Amino acid sequence: MHHPPLETHQPERCRPMTSTVSEIEEVIDSERTTLLNGSNGLSSPEPVRRRVSGKSPADGGSRRICRQPSFGRDIGHAAKETYLGTRLSFKLLRYLGVGYRWIMKLLALTCYAMLLMPGFLQVAYMYFFSSQVRRSVVYGDQPRNRLDLYLPSNSDGMKPVVVFVTGGAWIIGYKAWGSLLGMQLAERDIIVACVDYRNFPQGTISDMVTDASQGISFVCNNIAAFGGDPNRIYLMGQSAGAHIAACALLEQATKESKGESISWRVSQIKAYFGLSGGYNLYNLVDHFHNRGLYRSIFLSIMEGEESFDKFSPEVRLKDPIVGKAASMLPPIMLFHGSSDYSIPCDASKTFADALQAVGAKVELILYSGKTHTDLFLQDPLRGGKDELFDDIVSVIHAEDDDALAKDSLAPPRKRLVPELLLKLAREVSPF
Repeated sequence: MHHPPLETHQPERCRPMTSTVSEIEEVIDSERTTLLNGSNGLSSPEPVRRRVSGKSPADGGSRRICRQPSFGRDIGHAAKETYLGTRLSFKLLRYLGVGYRWIMKLLALTCYAMLLMPGFLQVAYMYFFSSQVRRSVVYGDQPRNRLDLYLPSNSDGMKPVVVFVTGGAWIIGYKAWGSLLGMQLAERDIIVACVDYRNFPQGTISDMVTDASQGISFVCNNIAAFGGDPNRIYLMGQSAGAHIAACALLEQATKESKGESISWRVSQIKAYFGLSGGYNLYNLVDHFHNRGLYRSIFLSIMEGEESFDKFSPEVRLKDPIVGKAASMLPPIMLFHGSSDYSIPCDASKTFADALQAVGAKVELILYSGKTHTDLFLQDPLRGGKDELFDDIVSVIHAEDDDALAKDSLAPPRKRLVPELLLKLAREVSPF
C-alpha cells in the first residue's frame, strides 16, 4: 500500500557531439574509454547552461562521440577489477575477523544471490551486450572513478538525467548494482549515470564523498554530449549511496555559499532522491554493530567518531553556516520502507525534520511493509507496477506532458524472477 506523501516541509550508438566548453574528445586505449574536457579530463568550473553543437571540419555537420565495441577490452578491464576486488576483500577480512555473525551474514547473502540469480543473469546479459549501455566512462584519476551510462533507445531531443550513487554498506558498492534501475529508467526516456566510487578499505568516507562529487561534476558538465539535458539533472542515492550523495550535495552547497571554487552548482540539480538512506551516523553506529557491521570497522570507514558531525548531513544542518547554505538545496524527496531493518525508516523521518527546520523543501514517502531490498531489488525484479519507480518517474516527467502521456501507455515491466524465489529471497535476505 502506498501512503500519500507526507510533507515535512544496431551498433553502438553515436550521438551528436556537444560540450559545456568547447568539445569533448573520446580517447580509447587498451584499457578504458576516457572523456577529456580540455587537457586534463576535468570539467570547467563554469557550467554552460546551453547546448553547443560542434562542427566537423570535413562535412560541416555535428561531431559525434562514437566508440567501437571491444569485448576483449571489457574482459581485460573486468579481470583487473576482479583482481583488485579480490585483493581488497582479503584486506577487509583482516578487519572483519571470522566471527559467527559475519559468517551467517555471508551465508545469507550467498543464498539471497542464488535465489535471485535468474534475474541477475538477464540483467548482466543486457549490461554487457546492450548498445544502450556505455560502461566504465572515466570521470577522474582514481581506480574507481568510472561511471556507467544507460541511454534511451531513441535520440530525439534532450533527455532528463539521473545521477545514481549505489549502496553497499560503504564496502561492497559498485556501479553495476544500479544496472536494473538504469535500464528501466532508460525505457522511459531517462538517461542514468551510475557513479562508482572507492569503497573501504580502498578509501574512507571522505574519499567516497569526493569521488561522488567529481562524478556529479562530470555529468553536469558533459552529459549534453550524450543527449542529456544539463538543466534537468536529478541526484539519487540508495542506502549508503544516499548518505554519500547527501554529504556531497550539502558540502557543495556549503562551498558555494562561501564563494569557494567549484566545478558544478547545486542549482544544476533539479531534485535529490534519497532511497533507504541513513543521515545521522550517531544513530547508526550501534544499530550496524548489532547487525554485523562492527563498531571498529564503521569507525574506520567514517574516519573516527570525531568525523561524525562532518559526515552526518542531519547533524551538519544544525551548524548556522551549513543551515544557511541549505536554502540553496534543491527539492528533496526521501523514500523509505516502513519494514526496513537495515536502516530504519526513522533515519529518513528525522532527516526530513532537520531539513524542514532550516527551510528546505522536503517530502517524505513511506512504503508500508517494504524492506530495505524490496524497493530496490525484489519489486523491480517482480515486474509489473512498482510504486517507487512510478513516483520517481512522475517527478522527473512532471513538466513534460508528452512524456507523461507516454508513461500512461507504457506496457507493464517484464517479470525477471518467479514469485516463489522472490518470497524466499525476502526471507533469507541479510539486509
